[in-house]
Amino acid sequence: MSIKRPEELGISPASYYDAKESKKYHENSRITHIQAELTNRAIELLALPVGKSAYILDIGCGSGLSGKALEKAGHYWVGCDISADMLSHAVARIEGETDDSNSDSDDSEQHTLNASQNYNNPKLGNSMDEEQDSDNSEEEEDSEEENPNKRPRFPALAACKPVRDGGDVLQADMGQGLPYRPGSFDGVISISALQWLCYSSSTDQDPKLRLNRFFSSLYSVLKRDAKAVLQFYPENTEQAVLIAQAASRVGFAGGLLVDYPNSTKAKKYFLCLSFERTYQVPQALGTGDHGAAGGVSVLGRASDRHKRHSKHNSKAPKKSSEWIVKKKELYKRRGKEVKTDSKFTGRKRARGF
Repeated sequence: MSIKRPEELGISPASYYDAKESKKYHENSRITHIQAELTNRAIELLALPVGKSAYILDIGCGSGLSGKALEKAGHYWVGCDISADMLSHAVARIEGETDDSNSDSDDSEQHTLNASQNYNNPKLGNSMDEEQDSDNSEEEEDSEEENPNKRPRFPALAACKPVRDGGDVLQADMGQGLPYRPGSFDGVISISALQWLCYSSSTDQDPKLRLNRFFSSLYSVLKRDAKAVLQFYPENTEQAVLIAQAASRVGFAGGLLVDYPNSTKAKKYFLCLSFERTYQVPQALGTGDHGAAGGVSVLGRASDRHKRHSKHNSKAPKKSSEWIVKKKELYKRRGKEVKTDSKFTGRKRARGF
């Protein structure tokens, strides 16, 4: 008997992540490490200017684990989530770290780089140890000191000093749209949240409409030179394509990037979006091909659909046979009397002498 994922239980994330589940999620060391790895990968895919702090929106921020990674990378952030219990842990962490001014920035930078290096190992995937051994961490630090020329997996993370001000959080349902001003953010990330929009917890929720509201508002809140990287866990490939197509309908360019596509545990889906029509999906990990080759390009599909849509909605020439038939059908629906169709309907008369 297969275990159902949380989003497949038919309940909203606000109901699932109650006080008990949110505490379990926040205190799980395995989840903390995975969230740090995925966030660092998302920051790399955003391709932000090196050495410059950015204003980032974290959608589905939960207990603030991704926000912690953003702070260590030197960025300011705002998060939104539908679960009030999850946000309570984020607020507690933010307030606690703001009051604590004795933390060492060098140690936090080192921790970020260690987490990013773990992501480069496809064997780890989602089966990392739940507890981190302090002796192992000391050995990793010693090995890095002995190897000063070793390049970190995410070199951009070492360019900015960690941010100590914390972030701001807001309770909101992303399926109802993002409640922020247009053009507010330098980038957007989302870790393990987007797949919730593909399921409905009540009869009045339509997944397609919720996806459309989400991507429409996402298109609005981003600056024109910004990008969005959304990591999610699709149920199957068809669901991943459905999400990518929803993004293309509102005008986004980009596509799906699949890290380690041949691995069951380490496979990760990232939806990379941009406003530039020439934007190309970055290189995927675990494959020698271009990132788009391991996923789905939403830009090409959008143009094909636009052509089919235009052809379908093209108007028939006025006074033509097709135009007359449509007019008669319209009048019939309105209850008006019309003449029956014949072989002479819409037929052009021959010109007289």
